[in-house]
Amino acid sequence: MTHPFNVLFLCTGNSARSIMAEAILSRLGAGKFNAFSAGSQPRGAVHPRVVGMLRTFNFQPELFRSKSWDEFAAPGAPELDFVFTVCDNAAGEVCPIWPGQPMSAHWGLPDPAAAAGAEAEIAYVFDDTWRMLQNRIVLFTSVPLASLDRLSLQRKLDAIGRDP
Repeated sequence: MTHPFNVLFLCTGNSARSIMAEAILSRLGAGKFNAFSAGSQPRGAVHPRVVGMLRTFNFQPELFRSKSWDEFAAPGAPELDFVFTVCDNAAGEVCPIWPGQPMSAHWGLPDPAAAAGAEAEIAYVFDDTWRMLQNRIVLFTSVPLASLDRLSLQRKLDAIGRDP
């Protein structure tokens, strides 16, 4: 490997799940992966609960922003090696053409921003989403990327998306 792998996490609003995934990979994959996130219809702001979680886990929330996936299809954007959808809506949408034909997989999770109920129930949903993303990203960062052919790698990426 001559450079870190560029990984883009996609969701419709780019305010919760994809931001969480970007943060988690930026820490767990430091040096081996560059993490990014974007949305097809970005909300324009990171969800306030996610901002709080980022602070709790010692991230700098101001380093994360809700942005359009168009930024990653534009000239001069980082060439992507992996693209993961983390919500069902983005998986069903027609994505831009990513230069370099990155590997992709669907790692869909329920939207924590849609959670309703008591404060403790909503907090649990956000915490559980973080946990599930972290589990998947731990698995992803442990995959021996250099020793797998493209088909074997695709199978592993798809399997990670099926694990909670």
